[in-house]
Amino acid sequence: MPAPRVVSEGCVARLSLYVRELTRLQKTRAPFVSSRRLAQQLGLTDAQVRRDLSTFGQFGTSGRGYEVRRLHERLTGILGIAGHQWHVALAGVGNLGSALLAYRGFQERGFLFRVAVDADPRKVGTLVQGLSVASPQQLPELVKKARIHIGMITVPVEAAQEVCNQFLQAGVRAIVNFAPVHLEVPPGVWLRVVDLASELETLAYYLAHHGKAGKAS
Repeated sequence: MPAPRVVSEGCVARLSLYVRELTRLQKTRAPFVSSRRLAQQLGLTDAQVRRDLSTFGQFGTSGRGYEVRRLHERLTGILGIAGHQWHVALAGVGNLGSALLAYRGFQERGFLFRVAVDADPRKVGTLVQGLSVASPQQLPELVKKARIHIGMITVPVEAAQEVCNQFLQAGVRAIVNFAPVHLEVPPGVWLRVVDLASELETLAYYLAHHGKAGKAS
């Protein structure tokens, strides 16, 4: 069996951007798109677009660019979202958690919330976006029963590691953490951290130290 291709996290993240733009182009019935057009729409360079796509093979047609439908099919296949459903469990049904459950874009891309838990006894048993909220003690059992692929953490900082451990013990190997705290996970677990406060602080830095508005990079 050949060794898996080594692809940078930045490249994978840009693939998602390409898919989003290609989805928009499909709705406008655009048959082809150039690397320059993709780059302009996404704030990248055309060289970056060509380099990213060439990592996975030859997609373009000389003189015409990329066929929108075909490239969309290939990239969604590479990302693992074409014809595939990924089951997600949410821990923490507060303001942020509830907003994530309500976002329809996840379902459109094949990410389906199957489990939701919260430590607040007043929320346990209530319905949020069609899901019955369970107690955290039920998380391992529910994760296995619903065959959860991805765990999403939106609990307070002090509870984040415990919830993470519950996901790990239940066999979850992909976790998205919104709690602003470092989580310990073993090798072989994919952990993504979304720190919204840190993003705002980064923007505050640029606002405070640059006289003119500009693009942070």
